[in-house]
Amino acid sequence: MKVFYADHFVLALPAGHRFPMQKYAMLRERLAAQMPAIYLQEALPASIDALRMVHTPDYIDAVLNGTLGAAQQREIGFPWSPGMAERACRSVGGTILAARAALHGGMIAANLAGGTHHAHPERGSGFCVFNDVAVAARQMQREFASSHGTPSRRALQIAVIDLDVHQGDGTAAIFAGDESVFTLSLHGAKNFPVRKQTSDCDIELPDGCQDAHYLEALALGLGELERRFTPDLVFYLAGADPHEGDRLGRLAVTDAGMEARDRRVFDWALQRLVPVVMVMAGGYGRDIETTLRVQVNTYRVALHYWQLQHSRQTR
Repeated sequence: MKVFYADHFVLALPAGHRFPMQKYAMLRERLAAQMPAIYLQEALPASIDALRMVHTPDYIDAVLNGTLGAAQQREIGFPWSPGMAERACRSVGGTILAARAALHGGMIAANLAGGTHHAHPERGSGFCVFNDVAVAARQMQREFASSHGTPSRRALQIAVIDLDVHQGDGTAAIFAGDESVFTLSLHGAKNFPVRKQTSDCDIELPDGCQDAHYLEALALGLGELERRFTPDLVFYLAGADPHEGDRLGRLAVTDAGMEARDRRVFDWALQRLVPVVMVMAGGYGRDIETTLRVQVNTYRVALHYWQLQHSRQTR
C-alpha cells in the first residue's frame, strides 16, 4: 500500500504551540517498523497550476512569497516561513499522488499528512494553508477528463467522507453546488469553526458523544451518501480527534469505536469497488502517544483492507 510523507519539511513553531508537528515523523517511523507492507514514498510538491484550480492567485503568491499579513497568519495558526510554504505544497502533493495511486490500481493509498479542510480559496484557517483534498479532487477530475478525450463525458464523481471532529468548512464551500462532488461531514456541533458551511450532508454531534451514537450517525451519513450519489473515488479524512483522549475534540469515542469507524468506511467503499484516498486530518491528544496509537491503528485497518482487496484481484 502506497503512503506518501513529507515530515522532514517542518515549520518552526514557538514553544508551547498546540499543533503536534512531531507527530508526523513519529507516525512514519512506527509504520515503517510495524507494517513492512506499507511502501513509504516522499511526497512531491503540488504545482502552482494545480493549486490554482482551487485557490486564488493572490493567496497562492502570498503563501509562496511570504507576503501573508499578520491577520492571515493568525487565522492559519502558523507563522510564515519558507518551511511552512514548502510543507503546505507537499501536503497537497502527497494527496494528489495518493489519489493517483488509488485510482490506478492501488484501491487504497494514503497521505501521512493532509486533510487540511479549513482552507478556503482565498485564505487559510485552523492550521490549514491549502485545501489538499479539494486540489487533489480537481486534479483527478482533470486527468480523468483528459484521458477520456471528450468534454461531454461526465466528470469523475468524488465523495469526501470527512470524519475529522471539526467541520470541513473550506471543502464544503469550495464544492457548494457542484454535483460532481458529494461532501459528507460528521462533526461536533459546538466545535470549531463557529460559522459552519453547508455540506451535502452534515451530521452534528453533541459534546461527549460516545461510540454507539457516533457509529449510528456514521451509518446514517453513509446511507445518505448511498442514496444520493455514486462515487468513482472517495477521499477519507480519518481524523483522530473524535477520540476520547483528544484535547480539542470534545467527543468520547473509544479506541474500539474509532476502529469500528474506520472499518465501516472501508467496508462501504470496497464493497462498491470504489478506491479510497486516506488523509490524516486532525489529532491533538492530551498525550501524543494516544493520537499515535489511534492513527497507527487506522493504518492497520487500511492495510488489512488493501491486502484483502489485492488478494481478491489475484485469484
